[in-house]
Amino acid sequence: MKIFKIYPGSINSAAIDDATDILSHSGTVIFPTDTIYGIGCDALDRKAIDRLCRIKGINPDRQLLSVVCASMSQAAEYARIDNTTFNILKQYLPGPFTFILPASNSLPKVFRGRKTVGIRIPDNSIALALARELDHPILTTSVEAENEYELSSPESLGLLYHHSVDALVNGGEGGTEPSTIVDLTDSGVPEIIRQGKGIFEG
Repeated sequence: MKIFKIYPGSINSAAIDDATDILSHSGTVIFPTDTIYGIGCDALDRKAIDRLCRIKGINPDRQLLSVVCASMSQAAEYARIDNTTFNILKQYLPGPFTFILPASNSLPKVFRGRKTVGIRIPDNSIALALARELDHPILTTSVEAENEYELSSPESLGLLYHHSVDALVNGGEGGTEPSTIVDLTDSGVPEIIRQGKGIFEG
């Protein structure tokens, strides 16, 4: 596993480039978000998606798949966003939310047949820089650990995932509370699926 140390207030472009290069070659990378550290891969790379699903024991046919996007415009390439949805997203993003939106046809085969996709635009400069440099959304899932200390400690995560993940971006201590998941498939009737860090007032 390669380790990249990046300070959120001063992005190291060389480290971002190196981590992005791993993502662009079917690699997996642990990186900070505004909630829990995530494990990510290029959302348009089927080989990488298969690897990520094996690492986490995810069945992509049964579980919500979420992607980190660098911006609203990037999100709009992969999800259908009407005017009401746009206004809600603009109010709450970047932030600690996962919004379930109708999926577009631009997502890869692993998403085909699925009507929804989870969209994240985290309030974390490192996560946004990775998605922006990759120029693709990053399929992401939260790391898992036995306790809150391991969950928030990038050093501990490096030990836990040393043999399964290609790289870790150490952006400092992470959070222990997941994102709030809001179903916006019917933009007129938002529904909180999971209460997490974000406060959604509809």
